[in-house]
Amino acid sequence: MRALKNTLHKILNWEYWPMNVLYFPIYFYWIYLSIKAKSLGFFSASNPRIINGGFALESKKGIYDLIPQQYYPETLFIKSSESWETILKKLTASNIKFPFIIKPDIGLQGLRVEKIHDEIELETYLKKVKYDFLIQEFSQFPLEIGLFYYRMPNEKIGKITGIVYKDFLIVKGNGKNTVEELILQNPRFALQYDILKKKFGIELARILPKDESLNLVPFGNHVRGSKFTDVSDWINDKLTETFNNICMQIPDFYFGRLDIMFQSREDLENGKNFSIIELNGAGSEPTHIYDPKHSIFFAWKEIIKHYDILYKISTYNHQKGYAYLNMKQSRQLVIDNKKLTNYLKSIS
Repeated sequence: MRALKNTLHKILNWEYWPMNVLYFPIYFYWIYLSIKAKSLGFFSASNPRIINGGFALESKKGIYDLIPQQYYPETLFIKSSESWETILKKLTASNIKFPFIIKPDIGLQGLRVEKIHDEIELETYLKKVKYDFLIQEFSQFPLEIGLFYYRMPNEKIGKITGIVYKDFLIVKGNGKNTVEELILQNPRFALQYDILKKKFGIELARILPKDESLNLVPFGNHVRGSKFTDVSDWINDKLTETFNNICMQIPDFYFGRLDIMFQSREDLENGKNFSIIELNGAGSEPTHIYDPKHSIFFAWKEIIKHYDILYKISTYNHQKGYAYLNMKQSRQLVIDNKKLTNYLKSIS
């Protein structure tokens, strides 16, 4: 019965449709833009300092290296070949303490991104690691948004095209129901049940005291259960000026989404008490489309609008000498990204 309910919920709410279904009509527009650009890989010229323009298979470390250090949490880059002792030494030498966030250097969809509370959890996580990864200071700021920004390379002032507010997967106790029951009461949370059962085990049988909250996924990821709310009405001249000044400090960054932890909306506008936890390039979605109040037609319109912007930026940079991926490279990118997706899903 639960499986049937989950299936119906996915069918009736387009935000859960498979990516191939959601993007099927958009593929034809992408082909149109590719014909105009004379390259399926035109996107690679959008953000010249980021591998593949940030469309796929880009290194997170490579991106963090472009961002001024005061704007993102302390982050360690760990090679897959490094020993347990070396990792512990790096942690000791840093200011990063438990708990912290660990994630693949080249990843997607929040796969294998976890909050690590102690050495036992770290050792367990590392048993399945055959890739380079990052250990990142856990942000203490309570709120998270995704802010979509772009700037034409020949201009000094960019624009914010959308902001999404992310509600974490948090259950609130009533003193009667178990954590498991609270999860299953919420259709959005119920879709995550199998993953949460595997992660939390018998802890799901605990009755959560009245008004006590439990954050089951401590970061905003739609695939992992977060509810996305479109707060694009937050966009104003002050916020635009603040983040234009910040993004201007990131070399050759023209198109993408910044995922930001922050203290308050007022602080965000004033450029205080915030942290950029990720910067995504050409492959970024305008994630404010996933607000449940929006229709699929709104989503398609926004995706096409952002692809138009991506095309304009990429073709401008191409005229200035930045290369597109050729057909062979574009094809290989798709193949390698699919392999990575399947691999990370298999060990998640």
